[in-house]
Amino acid sequence: MNCIIVDDNKMARTALKKLIEQVAFLELQEECASSVDAYNYLIKETVDLVFLDVEMPGMTGIELVRNLEKRPIIILITSKTDYAVEAFELNVADYIIKPVTLSRFMAAVSKAKELFEIKGQKIELNEKDKEYMFVRSNSILTKIKVKDITYIQALGDYVNIYTLDNRYTVHITLKGMEEKLPQDKFYRLHRSYLIALDHIDKVEEGTAFIGKHPVPIGEQYKKELLRKINLI
Repeated sequence: MNCIIVDDNKMARTALKKLIEQVAFLELQEECASSVDAYNYLIKETVDLVFLDVEMPGMTGIELVRNLEKRPIIILITSKTDYAVEAFELNVADYIIKPVTLSRFMAAVSKAKELFEIKGQKIELNEKDKEYMFVRSNSILTKIKVKDITYIQALGDYVNIYTLDNRYTVHITLKGMEEKLPQDKFYRLHRSYLIALDHIDKVEEGTAFIGKHPVPIGEQYKKELLRKINLI
């Protein structure tokens, strides 16, 4: 995977460079000292992974991500925890707090590698009755019954599809999944989550539960969700 570092601190860039050199599947392509430099580079070059500092003068790392039409896989790196919510909403691969340790770095790049390797996966849904879909990776097709899908989580240009027994990571947007699934069975209750209405067990304090698993409900989606689950 080719990657770039975006950080206005030279020492931080050097430390990250040393970590990257220890990972066989990573190849450093460029170092950028500002988000503007990174933006100009990313609109011209193909990059698989960006190690991105959050707090930078001029344009922050968060602002850079929001301005990119085509996003590579992003790992945000910051000295503060204040941006965790924004990072979650941007569906970045990971969010690391400085100083970056080797073990934490390896955990983050492993997530990024998993996302990178499933880029070739596609979703094919039978249009006749929409009872099942196929996840295609290379030449292998895996059948998923729509009724077994409990919820879907956005990961930027990817999604995690959770079923009763498994999880499938697929290269498609949440909006793309929403368009493929029956609207009477699924509802987007958060900008990052699509949920199967039949699998909701309870709703409590802005959270829907599938069994014991909590799924957040966005404020603007609450009223419509209550209508869809036939609140008495």
